[in-house]
Amino acid sequence: MLFIAIILFGMLVGAAAQLILGRGGSGINWPLAFGTGIAGSFVGGLLASLLAGDGLELRASGIIGSIVGAIIVTLAWDWLQGRSGDKTA
Repeated sequence: MLFIAIILFGMLVGAAAQLILGRGGSGINWPLAFGTGIAGSFVGGLLASLLAGDGLELRASGIIGSIVGAIIVTLAWDWLQGRSGDKTA
C-alpha cells in the first residue's frame, strides 16, 4: 500500500510542477510527472540537507521540498531535451 501511495504522491507532485511551470496547457505528461515527482523529492531533500548544514545527505523530503525539487528536475529535463534537439554545428 505504501508503494502505491509513493507512486501517487510522485505523480501529483510532478503534475503540480508542470502546472506551476505552465506546461499543463497541452495536458500533463504523466510519465514525466511520475519521474520528476519521485526524483524531485530526493532533490528537495538534498537541498534541505545542504541548507540545514547536514552535508550531502540524500533523503526524501516533504510536500514543499518535493515540489521545489520537481520544478528543478522538470527544468533540467526541458533544458536537456532542448540541447539534444539542437544539433546545429
